[in-house]
Amino acid sequence: MSGETEDARSFDTSFTGQGFDIHSYYETLSNLSTIFEVLMRESYMQDLPRILVCILSGRQDCGLEAELTKTVSLELVKPLLTFVSSLRSKTCTPPNNDGESSSFLRAYFRMGDSSTASPNGFQHSVMDALSSLPLSATVMNTLGDFVEAAVTYVSKFMAALLQVPLDYLKIALQFGIRIPSLDEKETCEQGDLKQLIMWGLNNNVSWSFGNSITNILLDSLLATERSPCTNPGMGCQNPLDDSLQRSARDDGLNNHDVLLKCDRRNLARFNDTMCAAILVGSSEGYSTSVLTLCEALKSLNSDQLEMVWSNMCHVIQALLSVIPVQSPECYLDMAIPPFSEMPSLSHSSSAPHRAIREAPNLQQLVCDYDSWLESTPVDAGHVTVCSDNEREEFVKRVCNDALLMKSLLSDEKNLWLYGYCVDSPADHDYMLSQFCVYDQWLLEHSEPVGPALLEFCLKLDGPKLDRLICEHTAFFVLLFSIPENLQFMPNCTDIPLQPPGSNMDPILLSPCRYSEWHDLTQITIDVLSECIRLDYGGFNQQVCANRTFLNSLLLIQGNAWLEDHCNTSLSPLFTEPTPVFNIAGWCDYIKWEEGNVDVTVVGLCWQHDQLAFQKNVCCKASVLNKLLEDPQNKWLSTVCTEKIEEITVVPQMCRYSDWTRPIIVDMTELALCAEIDPLNFTTKVCANRTILENLLANQDNTWLMHHCANQSGTGVSPGGGGGQGGGLVWFNPSEQCQYSTWIISPPDPALLTLCWEHDQATFVSSICPSTNHLLVLSQEPSSEWVVSMCDTYTNYTTTTTPTATTTTNNTTNNNNGTTTEPNVCPARNLVRQFNWTCSEDLTPACQSGASQNIALQMVIRCWVESLGSRVENLLTYPVATVIEQVFSTTVVILLALEEVENTSLYVTNSIRLRVLASVVRYLQGENNFAKKRVLLQCFGSALTSLMQTGSNMTNDELSIIKEYFSIPLSSLRSVLSSNHVPTVRLILQYYSRNHDQLKLSAMYLSTMVSVVLQTHVLKDPNLLTEMAPMLTAATTSDISALPSVQNNINVRETINSNLLNMSLDQRWAFGLWFSQVMPASAIVSGQQSIIRDTGNLIAYLPFYNFQHLSPAQLLDGLDVLQRNILASLKQEFIAHSIIGTYRNLTAQQFTRLGNLSCLADPEDLLMYKGTEVFGVIQDIVMNCTRDKLSLPSHLISSLFLDSTEFEVPSLLPPGRLSELAPLLPSLGVLFLQDLTPSQLFDILPALLSVTFSPAQAFTIVEKILSVEKLTTPGQLQELGQLVVGVKTEDLLALTSDKLLPSLPAMAQHTPGLSPPQANAVATKLWGFKEVVGWLVKVEPLLYCTPLLSVLPRTRLLVNSFDTPSTLPWNTQQAIAIFKEVLDANPNLSTLDFLNLGTVGQGVSCKVLQRLFRDDSAPSSVRRILQFLREQPGPLHTSLKKCVIEELYQLDFYELLEDVGAEIALSMPVSTIKKFPVDVMDTFRMMIIENPKFFFWQPRTKQKLLVDKIVQRKGMYTGQFTEEEFLSLGFLASYVVDEVFIQVDRRFFVNNLNFLRGLCYCSNKILLVAHILQEPVVFGPVNSWNQTTLSQVDRLLFFLPVDKLQEIPMALMTVGRIEKLFMSQQQWELGDMGIRCLDEGERRTLFERQQFVLQFFLGFLKINPLSPTPMVPTCEILHTTLPSAWTSASLTSMSPSAFSNCMELIGHDLYLASYQRIMVLQKVKEIYGTVSSFSQSVIAQLGGIALAMSAEELRSLRLTKRRSIAAMGAVSEWSKSQLEALFSAVLNSTKQSPSQLDSSILVAMGNIVCGADVEEMNLFNAVEFSKAVLWLGQLHLTCSEKQLEVLVRLLTHPLTFGLTSSWGTDVFIEIGVLAAGLPDIDMSSLVKAQIAGFAPEAFPLIPSDKFKAVFDQTQIGMFSYEQAAAVTKKQLDVLSPLQKRALDMVLTPWEDRPVDFRAGKSLGLALSHSPLCLMLGLLILLIVLSCPCT
Repeated sequence: MSGETEDARSFDTSFTGQGFDIHSYYETLSNLSTIFEVLMRESYMQDLPRILVCILSGRQDCGLEAELTKTVSLELVKPLLTFVSSLRSKTCTPPNNDGESSSFLRAYFRMGDSSTASPNGFQHSVMDALSSLPLSATVMNTLGDFVEAAVTYVSKFMAALLQVPLDYLKIALQFGIRIPSLDEKETCEQGDLKQLIMWGLNNNVSWSFGNSITNILLDSLLATERSPCTNPGMGCQNPLDDSLQRSARDDGLNNHDVLLKCDRRNLARFNDTMCAAILVGSSEGYSTSVLTLCEALKSLNSDQLEMVWSNMCHVIQALLSVIPVQSPECYLDMAIPPFSEMPSLSHSSSAPHRAIREAPNLQQLVCDYDSWLESTPVDAGHVTVCSDNEREEFVKRVCNDALLMKSLLSDEKNLWLYGYCVDSPADHDYMLSQFCVYDQWLLEHSEPVGPALLEFCLKLDGPKLDRLICEHTAFFVLLFSIPENLQFMPNCTDIPLQPPGSNMDPILLSPCRYSEWHDLTQITIDVLSECIRLDYGGFNQQVCANRTFLNSLLLIQGNAWLEDHCNTSLSPLFTEPTPVFNIAGWCDYIKWEEGNVDVTVVGLCWQHDQLAFQKNVCCKASVLNKLLEDPQNKWLSTVCTEKIEEITVVPQMCRYSDWTRPIIVDMTELALCAEIDPLNFTTKVCANRTILENLLANQDNTWLMHHCANQSGTGVSPGGGGGQGGGLVWFNPSEQCQYSTWIISPPDPALLTLCWEHDQATFVSSICPSTNHLLVLSQEPSSEWVVSMCDTYTNYTTTTTPTATTTTNNTTNNNNGTTTEPNVCPARNLVRQFNWTCSEDLTPACQSGASQNIALQMVIRCWVESLGSRVENLLTYPVATVIEQVFSTTVVILLALEEVENTSLYVTNSIRLRVLASVVRYLQGENNFAKKRVLLQCFGSALTSLMQTGSNMTNDELSIIKEYFSIPLSSLRSVLSSNHVPTVRLILQYYSRNHDQLKLSAMYLSTMVSVVLQTHVLKDPNLLTEMAPMLTAATTSDISALPSVQNNINVRETINSNLLNMSLDQRWAFGLWFSQVMPASAIVSGQQSIIRDTGNLIAYLPFYNFQHLSPAQLLDGLDVLQRNILASLKQEFIAHSIIGTYRNLTAQQFTRLGNLSCLADPEDLLMYKGTEVFGVIQDIVMNCTRDKLSLPSHLISSLFLDSTEFEVPSLLPPGRLSELAPLLPSLGVLFLQDLTPSQLFDILPALLSVTFSPAQAFTIVEKILSVEKLTTPGQLQELGQLVVGVKTEDLLALTSDKLLPSLPAMAQHTPGLSPPQANAVATKLWGFKEVVGWLVKVEPLLYCTPLLSVLPRTRLLVNSFDTPSTLPWNTQQAIAIFKEVLDANPNLSTLDFLNLGTVGQGVSCKVLQRLFRDDSAPSSVRRILQFLREQPGPLHTSLKKCVIEELYQLDFYELLEDVGAEIALSMPVSTIKKFPVDVMDTFRMMIIENPKFFFWQPRTKQKLLVDKIVQRKGMYTGQFTEEEFLSLGFLASYVVDEVFIQVDRRFFVNNLNFLRGLCYCSNKILLVAHILQEPVVFGPVNSWNQTTLSQVDRLLFFLPVDKLQEIPMALMTVGRIEKLFMSQQQWELGDMGIRCLDEGERRTLFERQQFVLQFFLGFLKINPLSPTPMVPTCEILHTTLPSAWTSASLTSMSPSAFSNCMELIGHDLYLASYQRIMVLQKVKEIYGTVSSFSQSVIAQLGGIALAMSAEELRSLRLTKRRSIAAMGAVSEWSKSQLEALFSAVLNSTKQSPSQLDSSILVAMGNIVCGADVEEMNLFNAVEFSKAVLWLGQLHLTCSEKQLEVLVRLLTHPLTFGLTSSWGTDVFIEIGVLAAGLPDIDMSSLVKAQIAGFAPEAFPLIPSDKFKAVFDQTQIGMFSYEQAAAVTKKQLDVLSPLQKRALDMVLTPWEDRPVDFRAGKSLGLALSHSPLCLMLGLLILLIVLSCPCT
C-alpha cells in the first residue's frame, strides 16, 4: 500500500485475496452447523465448564466433546479475529507526542483528555436536550414512578443474569489473588488493596462501592483537567489522590504478583476459594454449572491449575488485542501476534509454558540508571515514572548515589527528589555527608543554598544546623540572603547567646589547626588574627602556652605584637567563665546611621535582639537603606518586609471604602488588617453591615462573626432564633448558611452554631434528612452534636416539601421568605428542573469557563444520587447483595487493570473513604477477634496507605489506628511485627497524641516498644524519634538490640530528651549501646565540647569508656554530667580528674562542681588553704556532711577540726555552732561537755537532724535538762532523736500526758529508744486501762510491748476493733487477740477474717484450714493469700507451713504468684524442684523482688534453690552471659562455682558497681579475686592504678594476703584505705550485707581489712618501703575499725582523742582480748581506778570491761539503768564475772532481787544469769514476765537449774499460768527460756506449743534431756528452722527412729536427707557425684595401665 493510501487511512479495500473473505466465513459456518447439532445435546451445557477446564489444563484425555469444542472454537473465532485484525491494521494512529503508543485500556481511559483539550459538542448537546425537556409536576411524578419500576425490574433481571458469571469471576479472582492468612507461626504477608477487598467479600464486609464506580467512570469518560504534578517539588503541590494512587500501586507492584499476568506460579490453593465451601457445604444458591466448575477444578493438581490460568489468560489477551485502537504495527518491538499465528494451547505434560510476548519491563524502557549519567539530561517524566514504580531500586540507585542524584537535581523539575529521598529508607548518614557539607557552603559561593536543599538538611540534621545558623553569623547571612529560605529561619531565642566566635564549628576553624602549622612562614597576620578572634581559648592554650611554638612565630618579622598579646592574654586554662555577652555593647543602633557596621554584627543583633532590631532598623528607613548598601545585607530587605508593610499596609491594603462594593477581598489581607489596624477595623468593618455581609459571602471569612462579636461585645442572644431579637444584625442565613456546600467544605463551629440558632427550620430540613451531611458532620468532635439533635427533629425528614429538599443548592428558606439565585448555571438549573436531591457542590460547574465535562459530571452524579435514594428501599436483599458484589468485583478488576497497564484510573482515591468507613463499621460490629486480627495484621499496610497523615486524619482513619491498642496482649507482638513501617509510624503518632486517654498497661506498652525496637527500627531508625513518649517502657534487652544509629543526630536528641524520665537500668542500657560508637580512641581524639555535643547519653557510658574523658572535657561538660545520675565511681573519677589536674580552679568552678568536690583527694583540696577559694571548699564539704556523705577523716580534720576556734568551745556563738552542727559528733563527748547548757539549748533545732552516739546524746540532753525540765507535754518531742539520751529513770517519772504526745515523733528517729527505755515506757502506759483509747499514739512501741501487758486488754481491744485491726501487732500479740475474736465469733467467715486486718496474722492453722475448705474457689483462696501477704510483719513459721500444706490440695502452680515469696520460700526443696520452667521463672522473679525472705533461709537451702533455678534455665553449659546474670539478679552470686567462673568478663568489668553489691560466700570470694587478676580484666595486682582501685573498691579485701602485698605502696594512701573501709561498712549495713555473711566469713574479711591497714600504714614491717606507723585520730577510727589498729597505736592516742572514741572502741565486736587489756589500762590512766568510773564512762566501756577481774566488776557503781544496760549487753562474760556484776547491781541500786522492776531486768540482760537460784526465786514474777520479751531473745548462759527457776516464774498465776495452758503466743514471747521447761512439761508439748518453741532454745537443752523429752512424733512436728538448730551433740544421742524423724524434716527431696544446720548435708553435697568420681578413677586406672606411646 502506498504511503498516500496509508496516510489517507482508506477503508476501500477488498475483502478477498489476502484480505478477509466473508464468503468463506459463511461457508465455514454452514459446514460447522452439523457439528453443533452433536454438541447441542441436553447435558452438554451443564458439562461445558468441566470440558473447558479440561481443555485449558492441557490434558489429552478430555474426550471427543472436548476436542470438538476446541475445534469449533478455533475455527469459528479465527476468521472473525482475522477480520477485526485487518480493520485494526487500517486504523493505526501514530504514537503520541511522548513517543508512547497506548494500549486499548490506556487509550480508552484517556479518551477524556481530548474532550478537555478541544470542546466536544456532544456534552453540550446533551445538556441542551435535557434543559429543553418540558417537565411538569405530573410528568415528573410519572417519570419518577417509571424510573423506579424500570430500575427495580432491570436490577432484578441483571442480578439473575449476572449471578452465574459473577460466581465464575469470583472463583477466578480467588485463584488469582492469594488472600493473606495467618500461618502456624501466627505471621502473614501484607496484603494489597485488591486482596483486602477480596477478603472483605469472603467475610461479609459491605464495601458500598456504587457511588465510587460512578465516580471512576465519570472521571475516566468525562475527564477534567488534573494537576500536571506527579512528584511534588518546592513549587508543585501534589494532590492527595496522586500520592494515594502511587502508594497503593507501589505496594502492589513491589510486594504482589500482577493479577492479569499469564505466567503465574503462585495461584491460591483450591481450599482457599469458594469452591471448597460449595463442595463441602450446601450447594444451595449456586447453579449447576458453578458446581460442575468447582468439581472440575478440584480434580486438578497445582500445575494443571496454573496451566488453566495461563491458557485462559492468553485467550483473553488475544481477544483484547484485536480491539481496534492501536494495531501491532504501531508498536516498536511490542507486537502481539494475531490469533492465527498463536500456537496451540499448552499441555501440562509435554511442553513448557509459553506466553504471548509482552512489552519489555519498565527497567528496559526508561529506568536504565547506568545510562542516566552518560546521556544528555534525563527526562524528568522518566525520573518520576521510575520513582513511582521501582521505589526500592530507585532509592538504591539514585538516593544512595550522590553523583547521579546531583546530576538529576540540576534540572529544577527534579527538586522533589530531596523530599522523596529524605522520606525513603535510603542511607541518611550518607546523604548528609554528601549534600549537607556546611564548610563548602561557606567557602564555595558558586551556587546558592536553595530552599529545597536547606529543608533537606534540616530534616536530616536539624538541631546541628539550627545551632550553626543561630551561633554563626556568616552562616546566617549566607542562607537567609535568599528570601525563599526565610520560611526555615529557626527561633534563636531558645539557644544561649554567645559572643561572636565562641564555640565555633570546626568548619570555620579550619585555618586554626595548629598541629598542621608546619611552615610558619605561610601563617600570615590575618590568619593569626582570625584564630585569636574565633578560637581565643584554643589559641592561648596551644600557641601562647607553648613557648617553643611561640618563639618560632616571633622570629618572623611582623609578629612582634604576638608576644604582647600572649603576655596579657595568657591565663590559666580554666579561668572564670566568659561574662554574659552584652547586647547593648554590640547593638548600639544609634551609631549605625553614622558609621559602617560589620555584617556579622548586623546578623548577630537580628538573631538575638529581634524586637529592638525591628524597631530601630526595619522601621527606620535611613538606617535600613544605609545597611542595604552592602550587598551582604540584602537579606534585610526580606526580613524587614513584614515591619515595613505594617507601616504602609493600612493605606495600601486596608481600603475599607472599597469593601462596600461586592468585591473579593483576600482572606489573608483581611486577617492582617484586623491584626495591625484593630481600631479602624472594628469601627469600619464590624459596625458596617454592608461591608460585613459582603465579606461573609466568602465562606473562608466566617471567623469574622466571632471576631466582630468579641470586639463589639455583641453576640448571639440566648434563645435568639431566626435572626430576631438581639441576634447578630449582620448575619444573613440565606447567604451564609450554604448547606449544600457543607459536604465538601464542612463549616467551622462558629458558623454551624449561628446557622442552627438563626435558621433552625431550614437547618433541620436541609441537614437532618441527608445522611451525607450527617456523616461529614459526625466526623468532627465540634459538630457531633448535630447528629443527636437531628434525632429529636425526625418529623422534618418526612414533612419537608419537595422544593425545600431538592433545591438546597439554589434556594434557602429563612424566616423572612425565599431568595432564589439567578438562573445562570445550566447544571444547577437541570438539578432544579428534575427536582433531584443532590449533595454535590455545583459551584465548580457554575464558575466562569467551566467545561461541559464537569457540568455533565455533576448532573449525572446528582441523578445517580437522587435515583439511589429513591430505589434504595425497593431492592430485595438478594438483589442488593449481587449488585454489591458486582461493584466490589469491578473495583478489584479495575485495580488489576491499573497494575498491568501502568496507568491511573484513580480507583484508589475514589474508593479510599468507602474502604476506610466500611472497615470501621466492620471492626465495630465484629466480636470475633480472630477475624479482626487478620484485618489488622495482614492488611495494616494496605489500610494505612489509604490514610492521610498528621492532623488531617479523619475519624475513620483514627478509629482504625485506635484498634491496634485494643489487641489482646497475647497477639500484640505478632500483629505489630507483620505490619510495615508506615503503619507502625501512624500507630506511634497516634499514641504520641493520645497516650493519656489510652491508659495502656505497662506490659502492653513494653511489648509494643519491644516489637518496634526489635523489628521496625532496624528498617527505619527514624522511628525512634516517633516513639519518644514510649521509650520509658523499653526493656534493657530491647535497648541493647537497637541498630547502630548512634550517629543519627535526631535519634540521639530524642533519646537525650527522654533519658531523664527513664530508670537507671534503662539509662545504663542506652549508655552501653552508645558506647559502640564511643571507643576510647574517639573520646581521646574528641573535641573539648564532646560532652555537651553528645548530651545526656555520655553520662551513662560504661566506666571503661568514660574513664578516657580528659579533665578539659569533663570540666567543659560538667553541667551535662551533673544533671544526670552518676555512679559513685564516675563521680569520684570526675573529682580526681578535674581537681587533681588543675591547681588553680576558681570559686565559681568549685561551686559548679558542688558535692563532687568532696570526693577529691584531700591533699588536692588542702592546696587551696589560705586562699579565698578555701571558704567555698569548706562550705561544700559542710554540705556533704549535712547530706550524710561518708568523707575521709583527714579531710574533715584538716578543713575544720584542726581550727583554733575549737580550743574553747564555750566561746563559740550559737550561729557558728549551728553551722558546725553536722561536725559535732566528730568533735566528740569532751567537746560537748565543754559547751554550756544555754549554747546547746539555743542550737537544739540544728541538732535534731544530726545523728549522735548514745553517750553524746546523753551529754547533750543532760545539759539541756539542767536548765529546761520535762514538765509540759510535747517537750520530749522537741528533743527529736536526742531522746535516746534521756535517762530511763526520767522517763519513768513522767506522766502519761507527757509521754503520749511524743511517742509518734520518737518512733521516726534512728536510733530509737534503748530496750530499757522502751520497756519502761510501754509497761507504764499499758498499765492504764485507758490505753485502749491511746492505741494510735502507743503504736510505735507495740513491737516492744510485753505480752503480759496486752493479755488483760484483749477483750477491750476486740470490742473496739476498728483501730486494733490497723496496728502493727507482733505475732504473739496478734495470736492472743485472735483467740479473743474467735471466742466471740466461733463461726468466723472468710469475710470476717479478711476484716481482721493486722490481727489476721494470728490465725490458727485449724481456722485457716476451715476457711480454705469452706470456699476453695480460686478467687476466694487468692483473697486470703493476698491478705496474708499484706501483713505488716513476717508470718510465723507454723502459719506458713499450714498454708503450704493446704495449697497442696489445690491448683498450686496457678496460685504460686499469689502465695508470695515469704511463703513460697518456706516450701521444701522437694516441692520446688518439680516446678516447670514457667513456674520456676515466676518463682525466680518473686525472690528477686523480695530478697529479704531468701536471706532468712539456711545457706545450704539458698544454694539448692538457686541450683534448681539454674537447671531450669539451662545455664550449666557455655558462657555465663550478661543476660543470664542479670536475669538472676542478686541470686547470680549463689550459682555453683563451675557456672560463676564462666561469667562474661566484659560484663564483669562494665558492671562492677552492681557486682560489688552482691553477696559472696567463701568460695565465691576466691573466684572473684581470681577474675580480678585476669589479663582481660585488670591484670596483675602490681600493675593496678588509682582508677583500678576505685573500680575494684571493697572487692580488694577478697584478694589473698600475698597478692595484697603486691599493690604499689604509693596507691594505698590513708585516704584510699579509709574509702575502702567505708565502702565495706556501707555494704555491711545495707540490705544485702546485713544478712549475707556468717560469722566465719565476717571474721575472714575483717582479718583482710586488718592486714591492709597495718601493712600499708607501716605497722607490719614486711616491706622496706612501708611508711612510719601513724597514731590514729578519733576520726579515722570512725571511718575504719578500732580493732584493725594495733593495741599500741590505740594506747598512743592523746587522752582527748581516746576519750572521744572510747564508746566506739567498746562496741567493736572484733576487739581481741589482748587489745582489751591494753585499752582498759589506757582507760584507767585517764579516769582512775574502776571504782571511780562515772556512769558515763561505764556506759561507754562495752566490751572493754571484759578485761576487768571479778573484783573490779564488783566495785563498779552501776546505779543507773544506762550503765547496767552497757554491761548487760555484753555476752562473753564468765560465770564469776556475771556473779560479780549481779552483785554490783544489787549493791549499787540498793535493791533486793524482789524489788527489781522489768526495766532493770531488761537492762541487766545477760547479767540475769549471774544470780543464783535462790536469788532468782525472789524475782517478781510479774516484772520478770514483762521483761521476758527482751531476755528471751538473748543467748543466755544460764544453767539448766537457773532456766527452770526462770520458767517457774512464768507459770505464776499472775503471769502466764500453768505450762499446759500456754499457747503458741506464750512460747514465742519467752524465746530461749523455753529450754528451762521441766522434763515432764517438755515431753507433753503439743503441736501448737512446739510451733512457738524458739529454735535458739534447742541448743540450750542438754543432750540427754533432749533425747528423753522429744519422741519421734514430736520431732516430726519440728519446722526446718527448729530441726536445723539441733546440735551435733544432741543428734549423736538420738535413737534411729528419732534421727529418721529429724531427717524427714530436713529432707529437701524424697530420696536424700539434707541437713541445713551448719550448711552441710547428711547425704548430699554440692560437689561431684560418686558416679563421676568412680568413672574418673576408672579412666585413670585405664590410662595408667596403657603402655607409653
